[in-house]
Amino acid sequence: MNISEKNTLSLEHDLNWFARVLEARISLYFEQDCAFRSIYDIDAPDLEKDESEYAAVIKSFSLDFDARLVLVLALIPHLRPQALDSFFTQNKNFDRGFTEFGGWKGKTHGGFMPTCETAAFILAGVDLQKRLAVSALFQKDHVFATAGILELVHEGSGEPFFSGAIKISTEYLNRFTSGVTQKPDYSVHFPAKRVTTKLTWNDVILSQAVLEELDNIKTWLRHSKTILETWGMEKVIKPGYRALFYGPPGTGKTLTATLLGAVTEVDVYRIDLSMVVSKYIGETEKNLANVFDQAQNKNWILFFDEADALFGKRTQTSSSNDRYANQEISYLLQRVEDFPGVVILATNLSANIDEAFARRFQSAIYFPLPDADQRLQLWQGVLNGKCRVASDVCLEVLAEEYEISAAAITNVACYGVLRALQNSEQKIRQRDLLKGIARELMKEGKTV
Repeated sequence: MNISEKNTLSLEHDLNWFARVLEARISLYFEQDCAFRSIYDIDAPDLEKDESEYAAVIKSFSLDFDARLVLVLALIPHLRPQALDSFFTQNKNFDRGFTEFGGWKGKTHGGFMPTCETAAFILAGVDLQKRLAVSALFQKDHVFATAGILELVHEGSGEPFFSGAIKISTEYLNRFTSGVTQKPDYSVHFPAKRVTTKLTWNDVILSQAVLEELDNIKTWLRHSKTILETWGMEKVIKPGYRALFYGPPGTGKTLTATLLGAVTEVDVYRIDLSMVVSKYIGETEKNLANVFDQAQNKNWILFFDEADALFGKRTQTSSSNDRYANQEISYLLQRVEDFPGVVILATNLSANIDEAFARRFQSAIYFPLPDADQRLQLWQGVLNGKCRVASDVCLEVLAEEYEISAAAITNVACYGVLRALQNSEQKIRQRDLLKGIARELMKEGKTV
């Protein structure tokens, strides 16, 4: 039996258990004949020998009767929506649905969508003390929130806490069905893209000072729990790690962040600022919240390239626009500081970053243009054994005379290959590399 089949069998048992509990609650609430005096007389299916991914999550988080029932409630619209049709019963006294059932209607989904009110009705009925206890399942310190399993979504401000919609995360929905944990996709609701590379540390030429700073980040990624708990640092420092990468373009800031994730087996997500920054008041904060909320309980590296566009200096509040811009920066500062993972900000000019952010970086790492020796290593690495190089090519001269970045060297090598193919030649020639260098320098407003 594969993972999906094991999940299906386990879910089938819990869905049937939920149906019995719901039937009992409705009967007890409306004082109808019922075989049970309490919903807690209906035992949940035994999971001791259950090897499904669904059972593994319940056991690993020690979910009790209430939490397990709420978890099934969140899954039902995806698995068996008709199981909640009982909540469409009309209150004949008022010619509408029962307020105590809660629920909300989706834009296209025709079934009943549960809210916290729905969970409170099933678990508590008219028991006020039990109803208040239900709210604990949706607090920030509950495993549903800390593990990113469920969230309570409130569409309107000022509405009752219990009116929030219960939503299960895509990650756990996939785990409970297919058994596969899928990476979040780039979308309007998640303006970040997972970045990977085929390169290794051997392909990056960095100074010893930079490597030492990067070792600090690696150590944090591997031993943050030990640092915070075993060494007792959680009392004096925030749980996350914040680093600033700054220096000229093309010096390896993005690649280094990606390699940090690869070597520590941590996913790196690059934030798309074009999807985040909005001219509309409050939209930038909302877009960023989508990223931070989904990343909150993941061991991710969040990478902000050209970060000064988002984390720039605050200005004097001479207008309402300035005031809202400063509010955005303050919001960002708070989210970055509270994020328990690693946040890396990259910029060409560190002076553009607001000082309030700069003070909170554990590391500020300068990525300079490579020196002559480093450029030679880069040329040799890019024009490896597979690239045919003519005898007139002198990499030592190119490295010594032309101060260009690692990215520019890669572009020049690519240009040399293209020229060789266009000229039906089998080798890259010096003149083509020199022309490629001139093209790169022109981009920067320089001449050879």
